Amino acid sequence: MANVTFQDHLCKGCGLCVSVCPKKIVALCAERLNAKGYHPAQVTDRSACIGCAFCATICPDCVITVEK
Repeated sequence: MANVTFQDHLCKGCGLCVSVCPKKIVALCAERLNAKGYHPAQVTDRSACIGCAFCATICPDCVITVEK
């Protein structure tokens, strides 16, 4: 199982990571906002993550880290 972490305080909620996830487990958190006023991205089912790191690769702000 891969460990995915997001630096929520830096995420601008662009949704690019959501669009490239092959397992469709990355989503923008509708329930909370970060300090900048954006809905940060999150993984909805960590056990389903395959560690492909597509989300981390496409992130323009480098806020996602994937560890296998």
